[in-house]
Amino acid sequence: MKKILHICASARGEESSSYRLSQQAIAELRGRYPDARVVLRDLHAEPLPHVDSLYSNTLARLPGGAPHAQGRSSLAWSDLLIEELKAADAVVIATPMHNFTVPSALKAWLDHVVRIGVTFNATSEGKVGTLPDRPVYIAVSMGGARARQPDFLEPYLRAILPTIGLKDLRFV
Repeated sequence: MKKILHICASARGEESSSYRLSQQAIAELRGRYPDARVVLRDLHAEPLPHVDSLYSNTLARLPGGAPHAQGRSSLAWSDLLIEELKAADAVVIATPMHNFTVPSALKAWLDHVVRIGVTFNATSEGKVGTLPDRPVYIAVSMGGARARQPDFLEPYLRAILPTIGLKDLRFV
């Protein structure tokens, strides 16, 4: 294992419970693969733009994209995030549950990396992921009593990540 992609979706950053849990997963991986490099994608330190019409028009194979405040078009962000994901041998996602599901920062990342013709293909049998499978460790934190609140986060991630080929999901 050469590279671990660490995605942090909590606005609380290193102070969040999900971040601390994700650090345990990373420590375990680095214990087995001491030379593995960790690439951090902090979705709050560097917020992603939402996909826009220029991104959507790539389905029609239109070139380009206007830059956002961060200096990249949403299509360029998508390309960058997909390349980060492709280069990773393992993925560690640190996320809180917001309003019973994924936080908007993580949803924006998913919108960029789940891209028809790039990370999945639509076939007559349904969507088929194009990424090779690798372990995905998902460290989830939530407030309140878990038994007394709906959880749409885990089922959502169990549905969307296999769409792009990531099926080895390990929830913490």
